[in-house]
Amino acid sequence: MNMRLKLAAALIPLGIIIAAVPENTTKPFRLTATQLLDEVKEGAQFITTDQVARMVIEKDPSLRLIDLRTKDEYDKYHLPGALNIPISEILSAENEDIIHQGTYMNVFYSNGTTMANEAWMLTRQLGYVNNYVMQGGLNYWAETILSPEKPAETSPDDEFARYDFRKAASGALGGGSLEVKTDDAAAAPVPAVQSRKQKKRVAGGC
Repeated sequence: MNMRLKLAAALIPLGIIIAAVPENTTKPFRLTATQLLDEVKEGAQFITTDQVARMVIEKDPSLRLIDLRTKDEYDKYHLPGALNIPISEILSAENEDIIHQGTYMNVFYSNGTTMANEAWMLTRQLGYVNNYVMQGGLNYWAETILSPEKPAETSPDDEFARYDFRKAASGALGGGSLEVKTDDAAAAPVPAVQSRKQKKRVAGGC
């Protein structure tokens, strides 16, 4: 694949996401398009399914999963402990303290990645921190965590270590009692939760 095709493969999905982001008419953007594009290029918004699985199994208190699908979809299946905030309500006043905070690592997810990227992009443009995207969404979660495929016999050792972790995680998350050994991919450090900047109080009385 030549460089032009690679660039098109990266920018076309980004353009679709930008076009699909709900119009923001109430809050001023704090990041420029260039700043946001730099973060997108770095993949700064992504958390892997392996990392999420490890945090869920370990009951990491900093993790907060946010399911962006409809209530019906959420009721049929959702990740353990996830909150349901449909993307159409992501900027509602009642959800601001959830989305704009300095205590938890919010991980957005949907069936794929597009909707979660939309939510991340919108909240990031507003200057919010501690919001991330589960890479691949529920489709990739089902493929990698719930039904992992055994590597070929000639695969490197790290592939087998990852498979062993995923197989054990599948059993643990499905109600099994398997011992989960963390592989390097799942053990990769997740971003630290950043403190929310408090608004300065106006001096003086009434």
